[in-house]
Amino acid sequence: MHDLDRNESRKRGTYEFPFEFHHIDPAHPRYVMSYHWHVEYELMRILEGTLTVTLDEKSFTANAGDIIFVHSGILHSGMPQDCVYQCLVFDGNTFLKHNSVCAGYMQKIIHQEVLVYHHFTDENQEVCDTVNSIFDAVWQKPEGYELTVIGQFYHFFGIVFGKHYYLEGVRKARKDYKRILQLKQVLEFIEHNYASPLTLQQLSESVSMSPKYFCRFFSEMTHQTPMDYLNHQRIEQACYELSTTDDSITEIAYRNGFNDLSYFIRTFKKYKGITPGKYKRI
Repeated sequence: MHDLDRNESRKRGTYEFPFEFHHIDPAHPRYVMSYHWHVEYELMRILEGTLTVTLDEKSFTANAGDIIFVHSGILHSGMPQDCVYQCLVFDGNTFLKHNSVCAGYMQKIIHQEVLVYHHFTDENQEVCDTVNSIFDAVWQKPEGYELTVIGQFYHFFGIVFGKHYYLEGVRKARKDYKRILQLKQVLEFIEHNYASPLTLQQLSESVSMSPKYFCRFFSEMTHQTPMDYLNHQRIEQACYELSTTDDSITEIAYRNGFNDLSYFIRTFKKYKGITPGKYKRI
């Protein structure tokens, strides 16, 4: 089994400044945030519309102006509705380097002794203002923006501890933890094999379940059928390749698990509302 606390293991930013920024609107090839997890932490801010966020098994809707904090290793996804949102993925160890007093607080977060609240609204205006200044700096990149980002992150964590915006002593129930690990395992299996002709039997066997039990389990956890999720992953990757390569639609379809071009076109239109040919011309 792979390391199930590290689904996305690619490099974030640079060694000295490990922050990775994304601006996501309806034209983005990965507009819908598929289930994933990573060892880094993540901040999100909603600029327009709404984003229905799932963290492990709990879902909530974030509105324009809201801030979301995602802990390391948390399985998360986002379903946008007329939404423009931004994400900032960062290495928590960055804040252990500069000052031993501050590092003591950050170690409590990294060691999961405390869990920072996951959703901030206009009722937490000081947090929202501080996080907005982080996003504005990393988005616009004025001279010295790195100083603003690092400084305002410390300010954010200072507010979290000062106003007790965290939970202590939280432990997942053994059953819940097992279910999340099983879901991570099958999602990782899909991630590595989506380009192959996968069957329901193969998906269920990846977590040692019967197909019937697996379908119920997967739907309870993700609110999607396994094959819907698989096809959605294939279409999201196809969108990315349509946007970033000059490869033909046929090549992209076959490379992403579709052996029938007409089926690929129908499936693409089902998820994206337009044909891949029109998407490629946008």
